[in-house]
Amino acid sequence: MGRLVHLEPCLHPELKEAGCDEAGRGPLAGPVYAAAVILPPDFRHPLLNDSKKMSRKAREELRPIIEKEAVAWAVEAVSAEEIDELNILWASVTGMQRAVRKLAVKPDFLLIDGNRFRAFDSYPYATIVHGDALYANIAAASVLAKTYRDEAMTGLALKYPGYGWEKNMGYPTPEHIAAIRKLGYTPEHRKSFHPKELEPTLFDAH
Repeated sequence: MGRLVHLEPCLHPELKEAGCDEAGRGPLAGPVYAAAVILPPDFRHPLLNDSKKMSRKAREELRPIIEKEAVAWAVEAVSAEEIDELNILWASVTGMQRAVRKLAVKPDFLLIDGNRFRAFDSYPYATIVHGDALYANIAAASVLAKTYRDEAMTGLALKYPGYGWEKNMGYPTPEHIAAIRKLGYTPEHRKSFHPKELEPTLFDAH
């Protein structure tokens, strides 16, 4: 039996609190996904953890459970083009704001993973560094954001074969870097992301 993870349900048990998180800040390609989740106070699941510490199988097993048992949940994507316009930090914040606005139940409070956010619609909020490893509602949002993004990248891998997105999810793996050198950039690549491994190729004569 694995080590049990203890997550606090939320910061304010007396409020309808939405946990918010994103997935996909670091990749070279694809959208960033954000999710907002309001869990019932008694929600517990042994698999739930920071999505980065969970196996893909565990995340996919947990996603429908979260969707079924949550008081409300929503997922939003922010495109590579918008990421280039806003920068990745504010694109992530924009995604979380959109997810909150999409919730079927209006929350009283927002619990945000990370240390930066922008006030909007008069919602009170708190930012929590590594919140996805501390609070169940943020962890649940991290699972939804990650699984929806992985699904989207697997679909984009069929549209743009050769980059290995079905495995690397757009992150700068050696295989992905080599594919960009060979095949060039796609419309799904973030133009504002310049990995140092690719800088010399800007001056190559092809």
